[in-house]
Amino acid sequence: MLAPRRAVTFRPMPLTTAEHGERGALDAAGAARGEASKRAYVRRIFSEIAPRYDFLNHLLSLNLDKVWRRRAVAELQWQRRPGATYLDLCAGTLDVGALLARQAGFRGLVVGADFAEPMLRMGEGKAPRAVLAPLAADAQALPLADGSVAGAVVAFGIRNVADLDATLGEVRRVLAPGGRFVVLEFSTPSSPAVRALYHAYFHHVLPAVGRLVSGHPTAYTYLPRSVANFPACDELARRMSRAGFAGVRWHPLTFGVAAIHVGEVGPA
Repeated sequence: MLAPRRAVTFRPMPLTTAEHGERGALDAAGAARGEASKRAYVRRIFSEIAPRYDFLNHLLSLNLDKVWRRRAVAELQWQRRPGATYLDLCAGTLDVGALLARQAGFRGLVVGADFAEPMLRMGEGKAPRAVLAPLAADAQALPLADGSVAGAVVAFGIRNVADLDATLGEVRRVLAPGGRFVVLEFSTPSSPAVRALYHAYFHHVLPAVGRLVSGHPTAYTYLPRSVANFPACDELARRMSRAGFAGVRWHPLTFGVAAIHVGEVGPA
């Protein structure tokens, strides 16, 4: 009589460091192209790089990001309703929300919404909670009432959403009549000479420095790829118009390295 065979459990071989790097690079590329995995990938990497995010933003942009954020807040024209509620979308570490909350004469509330909670936690203390309220929420499904905010701003986050058009529609829903939406995002310079330097820095220097300082293997590889796959400025303006924003306009910043788009909600 034959003895019964012992059950054999098959376990996958652990990935090598090289294989981890290759898989991470493929995940980054897929997320940048807008594949189904984008939402999970973006949430994970921004949670992982949260502790070094602010430092790297300032370092890699040569502090230009601070200038650009001030321009975006100025475009919001919050002075028209200084006591109202405003939305900082894809708020990250709450830099923009805190900047708005600290403006002289601002008496309202800024809601800083992001679905990566570790990022929001890194922003705690940048402004009192009485004027800056972090909110863990997806940009495509905001827990805010229709027409409940007087203005909205998103800085370097709109390209990370899983569905751009759904996000634009959601911002349009929560904005009150007369409200203004300001988008600050990276773009591609139109000048061939500037574009060549930009690509050399963005695709080689930035990923290497970002990987070294953050310790994350793919987050700063995803960044330039996500910019390359994001709609050009004219196309973004068209999609904002299709989402219901009126008077959409945009202008480049710093030789076209970044751009600001502005759209408004018409009167009731």
